Amino acid sequence: MTNSPILFSHILTGAPDPDGPADIVEALRDERLAWAHLDGTHPQAQRWIREELDYLDPQAVEALLDVDTRPRMSQIGEGLLVILRAINFNEGEDPEDMVSLRMYLDRQRILTISRKRVRAIEGMNAAIRDGKGPSDAGTFLVRLTEDIVGNIGVFQTELDERAEALEDQVYGGQADHMRRDVLDLRLQVIAARRYLAPQREALIRLTQAASPIIDEVTRREIEEEALKMTRISEDMDELRDQAQVLREELSSQLSDRVNRNTFVLSVVSTIFLPLGFLTGLFGVNIGGMPGLNSDNAFDYLVVVCVVIVAAQLMVMGLLRLYSKRRKR
Repeated sequence: MTNSPILFSHILTGAPDPDGPADIVEALRDERLAWAHLDGTHPQAQRWIREELDYLDPQAVEALLDVDTRPRMSQIGEGLLVILRAINFNEGEDPEDMVSLRMYLDRQRILTISRKRVRAIEGMNAAIRDGKGPSDAGTFLVRLTEDIVGNIGVFQTELDERAEALEDQVYGGQADHMRRDVLDLRLQVIAARRYLAPQREALIRLTQAASPIIDEVTRREIEEEALKMTRISEDMDELRDQAQVLREELSSQLSDRVNRNTFVLSVVSTIFLPLGFLTGLFGVNIGGMPGLNSDNAFDYLVVVCVVIVAAQLMVMGLLRLYSKRRKR
């Protein structure tokens, strides 16, 4: 099917798999339950859907061909239009940049389309080839949803483990070079959360759909996946707050470090300011300066400087002790 936008196609009712594009088009039109998965980036994808699936509702066709999508569920006649987001497992891409999977399902046909590889679709294709595929549209939807939600759950668990490791390092005083790691975690959580809430709502609406392909067993299984999505969404909210707290803690530690360094510089400046004035004053090479003709003048100057430093340290110590007593 190199000249066709169809990547995978199967007949799910026990009949032999289609021989080619023409056979799957016929299967999608008749009473057999057939599934076709299309490459949304193929130049012939739009034409194929509009011409070969002209019996579909125009709203479904537009939604299947839309480039920018968000998770949703719409009931169109006896069919269901379902758009979900799956973890991006494509090489060189970020997993939180979720892949859009658009589906149309009714009792006779299943059509899916994506613009990137979707691991759940590839897994479904492999299961059907091994004779372990679903036999009805409801089971197909449930198994695909379970795979997608399960992968999102694994991704969320990995983020949670990263957050805990970062938290241990930050509060353990190892936060010197972790600002970038915390920022990356925060950006990943923000990007993933963009789709989780609407995906949860789409699954909840799916459980409420009065469609022939949603029987009681299917409804209960989708309800379970909706609950999992709710938990994942709540955990992502907690991760977002945790990343924000880590960021604030890093900023606080950096601020404390700057304050400590500023304090040290202030103490050093306070000590050496009178010394600098004194040595500068006695460094004036003009007549009348005391000690110009004395061999012990330098020793006297050193002693005076030491006495000044000792007096300053004593005053600072007394002030610090007084400040501590006032705080008590």
